[in-house]
Amino acid sequence: MRHRRPDASHEFPGERGSWKKSWKGRVPVGLLFPNTYGVGMSNLGLQLVYELVNQNPDLVCERIFLPDGDEKPLSVESSRPLADFPVILCSISFEQDIPSLVRMLISSGLEPLAEERQEAGIESGKPLIIGGGVCCFINPEPVAPFFDMLVIGEAEPVLPAILERLSTAGKKLDRRELLRRMAVELPGCYVPRFYHFKYGPDQILREIVVEPGIPQRVKRLGIEAPEVAGHSAILTPAAEFADLYMVELGRGCSKGCRFCAAGFVYRPPRLWSGSAIVSAIEERPEGADKIGLLGMEMVRSGELQQVAERLLLDGCQLSFSSLRADVIGDSLLTLLAGSGLKTVAIAPDGASERLRRVINKGISREDVLRGAEKLVKAGIVNLKLYFMIGLPTETDGDLDEMAKLVAEVREIMNIPGRARGRLSTLTLSINPFVPKAWTPFQYQPFAGVDLLKKKLKYLRQALKGVANLKIMGENPNNAFLQAVLARGDRLLAPALIELATIGGNWRQAMRKNGINPEHYALRSRDRFELLPWEVIDHGIKGDYLWAEYQRALAGRATGPCETSRCRRCGVCVG
Repeated sequence: MRHRRPDASHEFPGERGSWKKSWKGRVPVGLLFPNTYGVGMSNLGLQLVYELVNQNPDLVCERIFLPDGDEKPLSVESSRPLADFPVILCSISFEQDIPSLVRMLISSGLEPLAEERQEAGIESGKPLIIGGGVCCFINPEPVAPFFDMLVIGEAEPVLPAILERLSTAGKKLDRRELLRRMAVELPGCYVPRFYHFKYGPDQILREIVVEPGIPQRVKRLGIEAPEVAGHSAILTPAAEFADLYMVELGRGCSKGCRFCAAGFVYRPPRLWSGSAIVSAIEERPEGADKIGLLGMEMVRSGELQQVAERLLLDGCQLSFSSLRADVIGDSLLTLLAGSGLKTVAIAPDGASERLRRVINKGISREDVLRGAEKLVKAGIVNLKLYFMIGLPTETDGDLDEMAKLVAEVREIMNIPGRARGRLSTLTLSINPFVPKAWTPFQYQPFAGVDLLKKKLKYLRQALKGVANLKIMGENPNNAFLQAVLARGDRLLAPALIELATIGGNWRQAMRKNGINPEHYALRSRDRFELLPWEVIDHGIKGDYLWAEYQRALAGRATGPCETSRCRRCGVCVG
């Protein structure tokens, strides 16, 4: 069991494991998460960073979340405003959080642009703002103007060294010199001010000019397998997943789904050992018996069996986001039966067998039906299916096949439902496909709002006769903004500032600032266009991504990563 930390002198109402340290003699660090407290405290990455910072005796870290309405952002620990912190760390997980970040900075009285803070020392009111999170190392450019520095990759390998600089050298050096030293001496540190982007009259990037002595590209960092898997540091009933003790099963994924940025930017895929996962489970505080396993789509049966035995022995309940239909084996079914879980999600993603080859999902219709049958026999009452629409080469025929598959799953669920006299609910989550950087689909245009609305209408009509079916999903207009930000660049900054300051329609804000959102979202990229996110080095060969894009359009599958001998993408070398 986890022991109480000696300097965790106070715990906040409803929280277990939070820190409160005196500011006296320490550098205050604000940990900003541009979303609500409930969402933020369900983010394991945020919790890991919070713990890393507070383990440094020279620093004190306090959390700041997106407030309700027009309230000012204040820290959870001492209700201090954002401007009181000379150093701010910010974690961004999704493109949708970017407008909220800018709004939080402006509402706190801070200059949102790093260039307006760059001549100041590291002090309150002109803080050094450092960004991180997976959104920042998929494509850092839409947020680059707002940050003094961005951490590219996983925090554990580089954040302690950054914190050491901030608590020692940071007191003696001016801002520019401190940032230059970190950019040169610490891998994974991207300082946008040292990289100058040159555009043509068509607003297409022509050149990235790097200041002398600065790395030409910033290498993304990752961690080796830990002895204890990453797990929750704080539990709270106010989180989106209340009092859920989270344990990660690994990072990345070997399957190679062509739409999934995380599957590419976390390469090589790493699955933690069963003993590391069990050790993390054993560190949970007393009474924390609801366990959330992160990364169920990549776990192997051996590790799952070991984890299942431990959870069953301890009488724990299980939670996870979704399953691959082709990995539902006996050990998992035993664990599900013993955990009392009533709802499970399966993610076919592609509407048809053909589209699942296009996206390299590797799941067949038979896998989905067989998985659904096993789950309902194990006592799962409700099922959820995740699909995307607007995928490359998608036709109405693919959507017809989706409707047929949904009806077949519904019929499988009806068998036990009729026996108990109550039909269960099948939920269909249909979300627009958004092309992401560092995937084979980075070259593919977004489908467009009008076409997506037509597809949704077509599907609703095709599914009209399916009983007890709930359909939900993201609004195509919101997906359009996400598509703009996903492949955006620094030129978006004025529109984001206007949107945060004045509010209103995001499309109007962009057009008012001379930005054409269709240029970012609806335009194809060719093989030789210089892409803004290529300032980052993930080790992936551009030729590989283009070749995978061509294989996708031809409906050809690619095998999963085999890190011991695979050299296809360029990440695993030597």
